[in-house]
Amino acid sequence: HTSIIVHKDEFFYGSGGISSCAPGGTLLGPPDTVVDLGNTEVTEEIFLEYLSSLGESMFRGESYNLFEHNCNTFSNEVAQFLTGRKIPSYITDLPSEVLSTPFGQALRPLLDSIQIQPPGGNTFSRHNGQS
Repeated sequence: HTSIIVHKDEFFYGSGGISSCAPGGTLLGPPDTVVDLGNTEVTEEIFLEYLSSLGESMFRGESYNLFEHNCNTFSNEVAQFLTGRKIPSYITDLPSEVLSTPFGQALRPLLDSIQIQPPGGNTFSRHNGQS
């Protein structure tokens, strides 16, 4: 699981679309690793408008795919918008590394059939940031 913490909230993407919570507030708990991508000059208002646009286009819940369009894809996109920096490739490359193994290929049909949404967040909405 990857997410972006900005403007005092954690934002992430799963099969339910874009969600937010207090940092570390999903049932997954605090992160194992935090990668500092720097600071942003993007205001909270502009950021929330941007997220709303993403939630209505590229990052709708039904677009989620564990291996090809996932929380890493979202975190990478948002990181570039906020800071101009990508998240580390060892994170974004992980799904393809898993699929390159026989075990990954054996698990793919099962994993493609399940929906993944970290519990504990609030679904993002364009009207007030959260629903």
